[in-house]
Amino acid sequence: MEIKGVIGIDVSKLTLDCCIHKSQDFRVFKNDSGGIKKLMDWSLKKSKTDKDNLLFVLEHTGLYSDHLVRLLDGQGCLLNIVSGLEVKRSLGITRGKDDRTDAKRLALYGYRTREEVLPNKMPSSTLARLKRLMSMRRKLVGQRAGHMATLREQKRVLEEDPLLFWVQEDVIDLLTWRIKDLEREMDKLIQGDMELKRILALLTGIKGIGKVTARFMIVHTVGFTSFATWRKFASYCGIAPFPHTSGTSVRGRTKVSRLANREGKALLHQCSLSAIKCNPEMKAYYERRLTIGKSKMSTLNIIRNKLVARAFAVVFRGTPYVNTMGYAG
Repeated sequence: MEIKGVIGIDVSKLTLDCCIHKSQDFRVFKNDSGGIKKLMDWSLKKSKTDKDNLLFVLEHTGLYSDHLVRLLDGQGCLLNIVSGLEVKRSLGITRGKDDRTDAKRLALYGYRTREEVLPNKMPSSTLARLKRLMSMRRKLVGQRAGHMATLREQKRVLEEDPLLFWVQEDVIDLLTWRIKDLEREMDKLIQGDMELKRILALLTGIKGIGKVTARFMIVHTVGFTSFATWRKFASYCGIAPFPHTSGTSVRGRTKVSRLANREGKALLHQCSLSAIKCNPEMKAYYERRLTIGKSKMSTLNIIRNKLVARAFAVVFRGTPYVNTMGYAG
């Protein structure tokens, strides 16, 4: 695959600002089906490049870019969906910001990285819907936790107020029901897909990994196809340690990066706590490390990495995890 043309697209709620890197042609289209079709026709005409050699570069903007990505992918276009922070840091010091400038910067970024880029593989419709349901569940769980904390403090501080307490409890019950509705629908989606069902069974067979974390890993790895190794996924979740040294003067301790998917990091942390309670092997490892004076958090982070490594191993191997400690002795 040889990239001969690059088009940067700055996505907003109503418009798509497009710039062709080679000719610097610029045009604005509506962010709807008709506008996207015109964008494709204009891109092929102005770039004078075949669709198989034309790369579209855009930032991920969630709901606003979803329709554009689906239509471009459906037409077999090459897509590179990038992080805004990655683009910003790659171009050095910049001044000013508007939609036209952002489209030009995306096109420039795409041109500079065209030889090393791997076009994004779009998730299936099942994974896309599963991701939306997971996002809604996460929001409802957060709202329920907020109401539960408020109710707990109100009961502790305030005098008896039946109406106030009843309203809070009713909202909590409603959120709980809706969370269960979402979880049932997610289970239904996974059970209806043989490959996702297989992966879920393999992941939940590892002590410490539950359904919530398993679903997160399935969605964010696009069914374990978007990360070549477990170490790359560990880095994505912010649990991979990196050195911090320079010359002879800087000798910082090895630590994880703040650039991470915080939801994944939090889920894996809960998994590590669960693992040291329900998995004798992990419990023995944890206690042995603490006995020789190692840090509690560094040990938990190692356990996070062990769980991720095991998850990738069972999926790639296609066989359930075997607790070798049970055969020891």
